[in-house]
Amino acid sequence: MPKINLNGAQIYYTDTGGQAETIVFSHGLLFSGAMFEAQVSHFKNRFRCITFDHRGQGKSGVTADGYDMETLTADAAALIEHVQAGPCHFVGLSMGGFVGMRLAAQRPDLIKTLTLLDTSAGPEPQENRPKYRSLNFVARWIGLWAVIGRVMPIMFGHTFLNDASRAEEKKRWARVITRNHRIGITRAVMGVINRRGCADILNQIELPVGIGVGDEDVATVPLKSERLQEGIKGAELVMLNGAGHSSSIETPSKVNDLIEQTIQRSD
Repeated sequence: MPKINLNGAQIYYTDTGGQAETIVFSHGLLFSGAMFEAQVSHFKNRFRCITFDHRGQGKSGVTADGYDMETLTADAAALIEHVQAGPCHFVGLSMGGFVGMRLAAQRPDLIKTLTLLDTSAGPEPQENRPKYRSLNFVARWIGLWAVIGRVMPIMFGHTFLNDASRAEEKKRWARVITRNHRIGITRAVMGVINRRGCADILNQIELPVGIGVGDEDVATVPLKSERLQEGIKGAELVMLNGAGHSSSIETPSKVNDLIEQTIQRSD
C-alpha cells in the first residue's frame, strides 16, 4: 500500500479504490488504520474506503514534531485532497475524532458526514495527565511491552477483555500496540495529553453527525459524548453497549450501523 509525503511526514494509507462515495477512517491513539478492518470489510463493496496512519504511528513515518491536533488535522486534509476523496464521510475514533471535529468545522468542503466514536471536544482531564505521562515515560525508555498490562484496560472494556472466545483478538491488539515505534508513539501521546480543547468550534459544524460511545469507556466516558451532542446541532448519539474505548474493534456491527445511519442522513 502507498505512502505519500504530507506536510513533511510519510503517511501510510490504504485505498480500496473505485468511483463511489468515499469513507475516510481516522484511528485512535496507539493504533493504526487497521482498527477499522471490520468497517472496511463491511462497506468496501458500496463505498471507496480509505484508512491512514497518523504520523508516528502504525506504518507512517516518525517526525521530530507535528503531533499537535492542528497539524494532524492538516495532514488529514492534505490526504483527502491528494487522493481526491472529498467531500467524504469521515469516521474518527478518539484522536481521530479530535481531527474529525476540526476538519468538519474548518474544512466543510472536504466533509459530507461525520461519525465520532469514543471522543471528546475537551482537553485531556487534569486527573489523567500524571498517569498517562508516567506510562509514556516507561514506554519511551523501556518499551510499550512494559506498560501493556495497564494500557489494555484503558483501551478496551471489560466485556471484551473477559470474553474467552476473543482471547486471540486481545493478544493480537496487544501486539499491535506494543509494536508501535517507541519514539513516534510517545510523541503522539504527548500530543494528545497536551491538546487544546475544541468545544468552541462545535457550533460551526453544520452537517450530519453521528456520535457513538462505549458504555464501558473509561478513557473518554459517555458524559463527554453527551456534551458533544449538546454542542453540535442535530447530532445523534448512540450508546454502544458492551464496548470500551475501541468500539470499532469491540462492537463492529454496532459501529457499522451507526456509520450507515449517519451517511443516510446526507441523502
